[in-house]
Amino acid sequence: LSAPGGVSLVVPQPNINATVAQNILLSVEYSCRGVATIEWKHVSSWGTTKIVEWKSGNYVNISTVYKDRVTTFENGSIQLLNVGMRDAGYYFVTVTEEYGTNTYGTIIVNVYEIIYEDLHFVAVFFAFLAAVSAILICFMWLCNKSLHLFQKKTTHKLTASTTEEIELETIEC
Repeated sequence: LSAPGGVSLVVPQPNINATVAQNILLSVEYSCRGVATIEWKHVSSWGTTKIVEWKSGNYVNISTVYKDRVTTFENGSIQLLNVGMRDAGYYFVTVTEEYGTNTYGTIIVNVYEIIYEDLHFVAVFFAFLAAVSAILICFMWLCNKSLHLFQKKTTHKLTASTTEEIELETIEC
């Protein structure tokens, strides 16, 4: 993006997805002829908050809400530490040249929670499946053993009755 006064601003990553407690880099690159003032604002459903404002090579004014969570860089980028759900929203950066020309950039940040209840449910479900599998395997083993015992008794009965018939036949002759 280039403004008439010679201020340009590039936003290489306009969408950022992060999880709670992660650090994110709101990356931009600006260039201008004179001294620039960089200002970052956060806009969300909770309202608009000024994060930081600084002049290249001079002062840095960080809002008290972000005091221990923001790092500024000479290229205009900022790093936001330990993001939370309230950090989701639009981040607007304004680069203003000393002659009054300015340009704007926007980064959309989505913050997601890792829901441990879902992981807990999955772990319990797999434990349940493992227990059911173990019970079924034991049941199949018992059925197999019972079948073998039943077959042995049946073959013994058959052998005994067949032998009696043969003996009876030979006696009758």
